[in-house]
Amino acid sequence: MGTRTSDISEFYVVGINYKKTDAAIRGQFAISEEQYAHLLTLAPSHHLSELFILSTCNRTEIYGFAESAGVLARLLCSATEGNYEAFLDMSYIKRGAEAIDHLFLVGAGIDSQILGDYEIVGQIKQAVKFARERQFVGAFLERLVNSVLQSSKSVKNQTELSGGTVSVSFAAIQYIREHFADLNDKHILLIGTGKIGRNTCRNMVDYLGTRNITLMNRTESRAALLAAETGVGSAPIGQLSTYTAKADIILVATNAEHPTLLCSHLEGNGEKLVIDLSIPCNVEKAAAQLPGVTLINVDELSKIKDETLQKREAEVPKAKAILAEHIGEFMDWHEMRKHVPVLKAVKTKLKELHTHPLYTRLAGEAIPGNGDMDEQIQRVINGMATRMRQHNRGGCHYIQAINEYIGS
Repeated sequence: MGTRTSDISEFYVVGINYKKTDAAIRGQFAISEEQYAHLLTLAPSHHLSELFILSTCNRTEIYGFAESAGVLARLLCSATEGNYEAFLDMSYIKRGAEAIDHLFLVGAGIDSQILGDYEIVGQIKQAVKFARERQFVGAFLERLVNSVLQSSKSVKNQTELSGGTVSVSFAAIQYIREHFADLNDKHILLIGTGKIGRNTCRNMVDYLGTRNITLMNRTESRAALLAAETGVGSAPIGQLSTYTAKADIILVATNAEHPTLLCSHLEGNGEKLVIDLSIPCNVEKAAAQLPGVTLINVDELSKIKDETLQKREAEVPKAKAILAEHIGEFMDWHEMRKHVPVLKAVKTKLKELHTHPLYTRLAGEAIPGNGDMDEQIQRVINGMATRMRQHNRGGCHYIQAINEYIGS
């Protein structure tokens, strides 16, 4: 594994998001859990030791320390359908403080496709946990991500940036509500009961006023459990063709590497609204050309604008001010961390000085006991740390610390 570093100039984020790419292109660079695990096994051969990958419906980003951004991008693209050159052409690269600022904006939901979408917090936690379990999260990333999560919580508690109910899953419910005046005789099929699927199911029950919903999942027990919790139905994935034939509305949230819902499931089965909440897209693209089939994806859902989003936009300046405070605290920590080796060395030298024969003769009976000595040295070190944070004068602090200790 490569050497860990905390040189902020070697910290990068390389990624693509909804701003320059559509859902189809983002799907080419989406990273599944299996691909993530594989990439981490390859990382040491690229001289990478501290990194994590964030792959959601509106972005794929790799954060980490590297000699260059290209090293991170090559690793990422070694496991994706899309290639390295195409990725770089559409990507953004941020370095050092700019990369740190970017992660804070992402964590707060300011950089989300739907402003204030708080689901990103759970996605960051999961992405970092996955890397941490495989020993790819060091002290810098641990502290950075914790600061990002704390700042996100402050933004959520102190502003209305995430106020109301707006997310990709809720946008799907808004779309259904706008296009169906009466759902009493409509059959709804939801395929996939992961996090997005669960949220979508609960939103449908809460806001559409219907339980004429059937859940399907690759692991049948997960669909059955959610169905029992929400009072809707469930069916085995093996009966997909039967249920798609009779469904009026189909939502797909499977996040599989290949399409789950095919043209053959829909062809000749009448009018249907199909909403694909997955990245990569899990509805066969050609389904959009079938007579009577309306196919909507996450990019189209994100265009929904309402009063809630307008209120959120007004909260952005307040949210950014909160982030600035947390970023400042993190950068202070980072600056102090650079001085730790020097502070430790001075502490060691002061302890050696305490027992030196010359110092013993000069100090005589005034030499403090070990307990007092430790306390006295720590006071000197604390003072030195404060001065180093405020003024960068290198060796001057070392000399002043020795003078302080001798004179105390």
